[in-house]
Amino acid sequence: MSDGPSLLNSFILVAVGGASFKYEGYVLAVLIFVSKSLESLSERKWYFRTILIGLNVRSLLTAAIYKKQLRLSNAAKLIHSGGEIMNYVTVDVYRIGEFPFWFHQTWTTSLQLCIALAILFRTVGSATFAALVVIVFTVLCNTPLAKLQHKFQSRLMVAQDVRLKASSEALVNMRVLKLYAWQSHFKNAIEDSRKLEYKWLSAVKLRKAYNSFLFWSSPVLASAATFGACYFLEVPHCASNVFTFVATLRLVQEPIRSIPDIIGVVIQAKVAFARVVKFLEAPELQSANVRWNMEDVNHAILIESVNFAWEEKSSMPTPRNINLDVRPGEKVDMW
Repeated sequence: MSDGPSLLNSFILVAVGGASFKYEGYVLAVLIFVSKSLESLSERKWYFRTILIGLNVRSLLTAAIYKKQLRLSNAAKLIHSGGEIMNYVTVDVYRIGEFPFWFHQTWTTSLQLCIALAILFRTVGSATFAALVVIVFTVLCNTPLAKLQHKFQSRLMVAQDVRLKASSEALVNMRVLKLYAWQSHFKNAIEDSRKLEYKWLSAVKLRKAYNSFLFWSSPVLASAATFGACYFLEVPHCASNVFTFVATLRLVQEPIRSIPDIIGVVIQAKVAFARVVKFLEAPELQSANVRWNMEDVNHAILIESVNFAWEEKSSMPTPRNINLDVRPGEKVDMW
């Protein structure tokens, strides 16, 4: 992508009579065609590979969440409801799967900006620092907005989990709600959770709009600042310099305008990854004390002074000091 402005500069010099050899114009035209063809093919290959990596990551995390759900303990099931687990698969895993594509955009954007600034410096000299100041100022203004967006994104996901949990529980227990005429109460609870979710969603979208306005206006401000610096520094505005400068700004525009999307995707992927990791680290059913070889054992079930509770850290267990001895072949009556 970065060779376009340089080839355009050489092509304009040939057009005004500054050719180095006889067929330089034809050679430059062929080089422009070949470079753009290679650029298009490499971008398509890059898109395909990054999307393929994202699909593999998404499939892996979906399978891991499904297997983890089968092994969740009772205490973990109280924390992670069915609606939240579905939200992990449909929203969080999808955002993590999109991250490989945008991850490469982070370093390619920085590389393109550096190359573009080098071409600008070669074209207009010291006036390039005006564009650099505008870009740095834009990034500095975006730093507090990015922190706020991360904060609001985390709260949005929590509010979405609360709303999905309430909706799924209401649908599963619809007969009980109808029996006791609790429809209005649960409807109000779900609407309150939706209002809270809408509040944080509006905050996230508003910050994203600020970022988009900030970065979409930066190329215009950078070009105005650079042309103003060229005027005060008396840099010559010949055709080759002007067209090269405009082509270089066109090269810078797309990376700068994609910065808000990159920031948003990175923040969403970070929040989603933390939520999925928290779920995968949830307590599981204990299977270490299960014995499968029962040939040399005199007891089918043996329990001595055991306390049971639904919650892991319950202050008052439900049954306490339970003793049970069941031998193979015995009939047991539980009451």
